[in-house]
Amino acid sequence: MTKLTRYLVTEFFKLLGICLSVFISIYLIIHFFGRVDDFLEAGVTKTTMLAYFIYKIPYILVQMLPPATLIAVIILFTMMKKNNEITALKASGVNVSQLLQPLLFLSIFLSIALFIVSEVVVPFTSSRCNEIWRKDVRKRHSDTFYGRNNIWYKSSDAIYWFGKLNKSGTIAHDVVIYYFSQDFRLIKRIDARVALWHARGWHLRDGIVLELVPDKGYVSRAFDEMVALIPETPQTFAQVERKPEELNYWQLKRFADRVQHEGYDATRYLVDLNIKLAFPFIIVVMMLIGFPISLKIERGGGPVAVSIGVGLCFLYVLVLGVTRAVGFSGVLPPFLSAWLANIIFAVFGIYLVSRVPR
Repeated sequence: MTKLTRYLVTEFFKLLGICLSVFISIYLIIHFFGRVDDFLEAGVTKTTMLAYFIYKIPYILVQMLPPATLIAVIILFTMMKKNNEITALKASGVNVSQLLQPLLFLSIFLSIALFIVSEVVVPFTSSRCNEIWRKDVRKRHSDTFYGRNNIWYKSSDAIYWFGKLNKSGTIAHDVVIYYFSQDFRLIKRIDARVALWHARGWHLRDGIVLELVPDKGYVSRAFDEMVALIPETPQTFAQVERKPEELNYWQLKRFADRVQHEGYDATRYLVDLNIKLAFPFIIVVMMLIGFPISLKIERGGGPVAVSIGVGLCFLYVLVLGVTRAVGFSGVLPPFLSAWLANIIFAVFGIYLVSRVPR
C-alpha cells in the first residue's frame, strides 16, 4: 500500500465515521420524538426504552452507510482540491483517476461488510426491537391473535377460511374447510358456526358437512359437534408477519418459496429478496458518483457538492421506491426491479468519471 493510498483510506474513514455519527444521531433524535409519546403512554421503563433504541442502531447503520459514504468521499476530495493537493498530485504526474481506484476497492469491501451485517446482526436486533414495540408498547404478544377477520390459509390438501379469530387464539367463528383431491376437485366441505381448540384438535360446533360419495354425488349432513382432523394449530394461524429486515436472505427465500408452494403470489417477497442483494452495492455506486462531483464543482465548493450529494441520495431512494413498487405490480421482473436503480446510477457515475479532467 502506497503512502497516497494510506492517506486516502485514513482520511476517508475519519470522515465516514463523522458522517455516520451525525446521520445516526439525527435519525435517532427524529425517531425518539416520533415514538416517545407511545412509550410514555404505555408506561415503558427507561431501560426498555433504551434497549429499543440500541437495538435500532444496526438497522440505522445499514440505511445510513451509503449516504455517509457519498458525503465522506465528496468532503475528502473537496478538501484536497481546496488545499491544492489535487493540483500538486497532477504536477507530480499522478493521474486523477488513480485516486479513485483504492477507494473503489474499499467500497467493495464495505458493500460486503454491509451485506454481512444485514444478514447476521440486523435480523436479530430488528426482531428484538420490533418485539419490544409489539409487546411492551402495543401490548401485543407474538403467540396470540389480534382479532383478525377473514383469514384464508392453504395447507397441503385443504383450504381454511375463518370469519374471525378471537384474541386468545382458541376460538374461530364462521369456519369453512375445503378438502380437495389430487386433481383439485372438491371432495368435502365443512361449515361450522364456531371452532374451539383443545389439546387434541379443533372441535367444530353447529355445522354442516358436504361430502362427495361415490355413485351418490354430494351428500350433506348436519352435526352438533365434531372433531376436525387437521394438523394446524392456533400457532399456525397466529404467526405475526415479520418485516423483511427481520429475516436474512435465506429465511426470506424459504418464506417466498413456501408462499409460492401454497399457491399464492410471492412477487412482493421476491423483489425484497433481490433488494437484499442489490442494496449493499449502492456503496460502490455512491463512490463512483461522489468522486467526480467533488472534482467538477467549481462554484460554491464543498457546501454545493454536499448539497448535490444529498439530493442524489434522495433521488436514488425515490428511484428505488418506484422500481420496487413497479416490481410489486409485476410489470418488471423482481431481479430488474431491485437492481435497476443501481444500474442507472452506476452508468451515471461512470459517465461523470469519464468527464473528469485527467
